[in-house]
Amino acid sequence: MSRFARAMPVLFWEEPIRSADASVPELRSVICPATGVIVLTPVLPAALAEEAADDAVRALLSARMADIPQPIVRWYYTPMMLPVSQGIPAACVVYDCMDELSGFRNAPAGLVELEARLLDQADLVFTGGRSLFDAKRDRHPNVHLFPSSVDVSHFATARKAGPVPDEQQSVPGPRLGYCGVIDERLDLDLVAALADAHPDWSIVMVGPVVKISPDDLPRRANIHYLGAKSYAELPRYLRGWDVALMPFALNEATRFISPTKTPEYLAAGCPVVSTPIADVVRQYGGLEGVCIADGPASFVAACEEALTLRPDGAWLDAADAMLAETSWDQTFARMNDLIEAVIASHGDVQPIVSPTVWPVTAPVRYDVMVVGAGFAGAVMAERLASQGGKRVLVVDRRPHVAGNAYDRYDDAGILMHQYGPHIFHTNSADVVDYLSRFTDWRPYEHRVLADVDGKLVPMPINRTTLNALYDLSLATDEEAEAFLASRAEPVEAVRTSADVVISKVGRELYETFFQGYTRKQWGIDPSELDKSVTARVPTRTNTDDRYFTDTFQAMPLEGYTRMFERMLDHPNIDVLLGVDYEDARAAYPHDHLVFTGPIDEYFGHRYGKLPYRSLQFRHESHDREWFQSVAVVNYPAEAVPHTRITEYKYLTGQQSPRTSITFEIPSAVGDPYYPIPREENQALFKRYEALAIAQPDVTFVGRLATYRYYNMDQVVGQALATYRRLAGKLAKNKEAAFMLAPATSASRPQRTAPLRQTVRQ
Repeated sequence: MSRFARAMPVLFWEEPIRSADASVPELRSVICPATGVIVLTPVLPAALAEEAADDAVRALLSARMADIPQPIVRWYYTPMMLPVSQGIPAACVVYDCMDELSGFRNAPAGLVELEARLLDQADLVFTGGRSLFDAKRDRHPNVHLFPSSVDVSHFATARKAGPVPDEQQSVPGPRLGYCGVIDERLDLDLVAALADAHPDWSIVMVGPVVKISPDDLPRRANIHYLGAKSYAELPRYLRGWDVALMPFALNEATRFISPTKTPEYLAAGCPVVSTPIADVVRQYGGLEGVCIADGPASFVAACEEALTLRPDGAWLDAADAMLAETSWDQTFARMNDLIEAVIASHGDVQPIVSPTVWPVTAPVRYDVMVVGAGFAGAVMAERLASQGGKRVLVVDRRPHVAGNAYDRYDDAGILMHQYGPHIFHTNSADVVDYLSRFTDWRPYEHRVLADVDGKLVPMPINRTTLNALYDLSLATDEEAEAFLASRAEPVEAVRTSADVVISKVGRELYETFFQGYTRKQWGIDPSELDKSVTARVPTRTNTDDRYFTDTFQAMPLEGYTRMFERMLDHPNIDVLLGVDYEDARAAYPHDHLVFTGPIDEYFGHRYGKLPYRSLQFRHESHDREWFQSVAVVNYPAEAVPHTRITEYKYLTGQQSPRTSITFEIPSAVGDPYYPIPREENQALFKRYEALAIAQPDVTFVGRLATYRYYNMDQVVGQALATYRRLAGKLAKNKEAAFMLAPATSASRPQRTAPLRQTVRQ
């Protein structure tokens, strides 16, 4: 609102208050000296009958608005204000839905009905988080996602040395803090469990107690309730915290929330521990500085882990990179563009904001919008731009290119993979020739060991593995083959992943190497998974200990991110990072869409969600030259939570006295990584595929869009083939050909820095 107030009057209408000193209804007006926002508060006599209150507020509002110049925007944060304000003429009506208020305790009667009326009247609906967006998108034709921004500079003062409030200074450390309203959305039992688990920790709770009784609060010697504080005071409190907490309950009141405190905590330099609130997992779950934990034991463990993060570590660099994409100026500009478009559609109504103050120019029309800057999206964008001569806009909700292959230098100077190890291998000369345009290669043959009761043996199973496990001296392929044959169990029909392994090597080796690992990785037993999963892992009778046997095995010499930057560094390609495609789709006109995200998400989960498996990562740096003897060690035992540990110096060839590793923990929540290959899932995908085929202006490509468990080279090959088919189709069908629109420097997203530093425009 402060940004709108720079160019127009902004009247912020508060809910009425009752006063014994008021004899008649009156309106209090205060101008915020910092922003110019005019705050209006109706004051009603305490004795005024409830049925007359709305009439009194309506009269005060009408009188105040009489002198306000047109056009007027009516902007609602709550539907409860609709009855007293809907008579005010407006050029645009905005419903800014920040919470699902009907899920809150003591929600006012009539709220649901009033929201339905407001949705009917609204020209625009803004939602404060992804879950809210998903809930409202089918209820209005013009819904837009605007996750909360953050005043980074305000909260970043907490990172600098300075005073801590006296009442907190006396609280011993380590301090784990929460700031915000203390109400039914908090899991108070979880707060108590945290305090009980570590009496040596101090739990600091900053905020007012609302809608619950103070008697309901857990009381412990190490829980400190400091009450409500002003916005200006918050950084001084956060300055003294070691970990910031979001101990939200999982209930109707939190189902759709997108807590602003997540980016505020990160801006203050605090690592965050949160319960699995959907929008927190979705937007911040990939950050090392944000730990997601469900249940008391897991939450305590996550806090213990967060306390080990260095205050100047690489986790903070990653958080800062995401915060750089979160700007109130950008949010204002996008909102203003949408409002201007509504007002312009009314014909002769003048714009709200003078173009001399906030210039708004018509956006360029792109030939193609590509959703996703991973392998599928980058290949499609590069081919369309360089070979097809098309103007392309690439959009990705993450703040970086390269998708899951994104790599970066951490605080130890090691080139690490943010989303787990990506080892390139292929038998396709075409794929190698194509990618070699954008990178040189470092030869690398991947080797993996499996930890079996503390003994490290080669994986996939080979003759060395068998000799080590069973204290044998098998000397030839034939001897190893005979040994495996003696243990194999006949399977009438090989249908599942369990069948594949048991029929080849028997139940003991299946249980040792595959059963527990697969249960962890996929969340279900191998007997319930398609045979293609374990069929990817061979069993050998020789001593070849390479994980892959492809003809080409190598790593991009300067890393994957640098390769992607070169792929997208074309004058016909613009890149928007940290932006959801739904918002960009409305803001940037285009003739064709290439979609590489989850196909069920594109269709609003019309038939239900396709099952995916996600991952959580724990990145660590160690002051030692090496952590383990190979790049990857697998942990097949089901009792161990992680599936593997990766050490990156083996992949990069770097020489350093320090090393960096990643623990990989499969998860049911978070970004979709792996489509789960089961017959019923494939049947559900086929329903979505039928919808996709009927979309002439949309091309679906990539692992998530085609619900396939592809390797990187397979995705590249699929994208190259898809481009060739699309180019041929367009050449034959002039009606489907893309129109190339002229662009001006003022109307297209500008790169103000090299692509590696591109921010959301």
